[in-house]
Amino acid sequence: MNSLKTYLLLAALTSLLLLVGQAIGGPSGLLLALTFAVVMNVGSYWFSDTIVLRMHGAREITSADSPEIFAMVQRLVQKANIPMPKLYVIPDDSPNAFATGRSPAKGAVAVTEGLLKLLSRDELEGVIAHELGHIAHRDTLIMTVSATIAGTLSALGNMAMWSAMFGGRSHDEEEGSHPIAMIVSAIVAPFAAMLIQMAISRSREFLADEAAANYSGKPWALAAALRKIETWSHRIPMESGSPATAHMYISNPFSGGMASLFSTHPPTADRIARLEQM
Repeated sequence: MNSLKTYLLLAALTSLLLLVGQAIGGPSGLLLALTFAVVMNVGSYWFSDTIVLRMHGAREITSADSPEIFAMVQRLVQKANIPMPKLYVIPDDSPNAFATGRSPAKGAVAVTEGLLKLLSRDELEGVIAHELGHIAHRDTLIMTVSATIAGTLSALGNMAMWSAMFGGRSHDEEEGSHPIAMIVSAIVAPFAAMLIQMAISRSREFLADEAAANYSGKPWALAAALRKIETWSHRIPMESGSPATAHMYISNPFSGGMASLFSTHPPTADRIARLEQM
């Protein structure tokens, strides 16, 4: 159901892009905005692993550094049927983890020092299994696609705003729309795109939780880990990273009491309830 939800949300996002693009910019405006967004987000997608790991000051670890963790991950990747990812430790006391990489072959899992100190072995296995679920499901690609479409809608919204301010297009009016419709599209479309993008992110978190339960066979362990992470991440705020990368973490370390519609993650209580039902 969560996979179906993702595809439907991506279809809705694409439909919104086509409708608004035609209304605001016509075929030429849509192509210009789409090209701009693709260039920006393809660069982010291709270099995302390097950028985000450097942003956090992550240090790669080897089997010699932590043989138990490596043995754990090797068992899990066999269940997930993906290549062994690179493993990193982030020098941050806030407990959290994320996965990145443009494909399973380029996957990487990073955990904070705080997470290693806080969780039991079974709980850590659940968290790592969750991150491997993101890699197996190619969530970096899916979130890049949604970001590209949302970015295009934002660019079209800016185009519409400037066009409305300076009188719109006089010679191509048949391709565009009424100035009032353009202003509405400029305000409503990017906002709607943001909501859809966040809903996609939440659906991928549920899928990764389900994958973790299957890979580890211990859904209760991930539920216990989520409880601890939720509690301690508020007590020990994350010092590295950026809110722009919030969707990557197993639990949003930068959340500030946002409503569920504006969150990159489902409510932790809902995730725990689903895991406990498993």
